[in-house]
Amino acid sequence: MLELLKQPWHWSVAGVIIGLFVPLLLVAGNKAFGISSSMRHICAAILPAKIPYFNYDWKKESWNLVFVAGVIIGGWIAANLLTNPEPIKIADSTRAYMQSIGIQEYGALVPTDLFSWENLFTLRGFIFMVVGGFLVGFGTRYAGGCTSGHSIMGLSNLQLPSLIATICFMAGGFIVTWFVIPYLK
Repeated sequence: MLELLKQPWHWSVAGVIIGLFVPLLLVAGNKAFGISSSMRHICAAILPAKIPYFNYDWKKESWNLVFVAGVIIGGWIAANLLTNPEPIKIADSTRAYMQSIGIQEYGALVPTDLFSWENLFTLRGFIFMVVGGFLVGFGTRYAGGCTSGHSIMGLSNLQLPSLIATICFMAGGFIVTWFVIPYLK
């Protein structure tokens, strides 16, 4: 069984599993799938300030904190106990494009030329990890949710704001891929 978990799975398996969480959460108490709201719950729990945004009963949403803890623990288990020893498989055309813009090295999950501790202290790494992280956080707050909340939960509930947010997420990804990354050599 452990060997089965270490092998790459087809994308549709994960899609079906994630898709089944939407009705499960709705049936289990009209809960919404998403990660970004958990940061608000954590801040509301540990910040004693009377900031109106954090002034609500966060204990009603404590299930979300358990979910986030499970994501962190599951990520650790996957990275440390279920790692696939095979190199990451990407299409030859993608690899050629990445090499043409200066991305040569790949770790287990991400291109290390972009995402590594050593790269953090370069201009490229700072832009990707710090500026990019800030923009993701700002965008998540501005859009009223993250990609999982909007693209999985919101679209399955046929919410127009989630469709608009998802289109913007995808457009932003395409713009960065084609017009930003190539110029950050």
